[in-house]
Amino acid sequence: MEPKSPSHAVYVISVAAEIAGVHPQTLRIYERKGLLCPARTGGGSRRYSDADLAKLRRILELTEEGLNLAGVKRVLALENELAEAKQAVSTLRIAAKEAVEEAHRQHRREIVPVTKAVTVYKKRR
Repeated sequence: MEPKSPSHAVYVISVAAEIAGVHPQTLRIYERKGLLCPARTGGGSRRYSDADLAKLRRILELTEEGLNLAGVKRVLALENELAEAKQAVSTLRIAAKEAVEEAHRQHRREIVPVTKAVTVYKKRR
């Protein structure tokens, strides 16, 4: 049996609420405010994933620190933006490293060792 991915939605709203220690209505409010976006079954029932629960824990941390839901939404957006920027920087670093290595390989082919170089001498008058 393959392990499920963190984004695999398996928890019904009552179970997700119990795991997080909140009332199911709280999850509905967070969804209405755009903080959570659970998957839906064909019949329209909400299903929460481990990733949703991790995000819910982060929301609860921020509200316990005194942020209102608008502030929480902004912090989550900024954290997401930061994660995307870090990923882009990582990708660019890898590409830059590969480009430098390729440039070094190209230069090594073009460099002629001194012992094999032909030198033309001119006599001075």
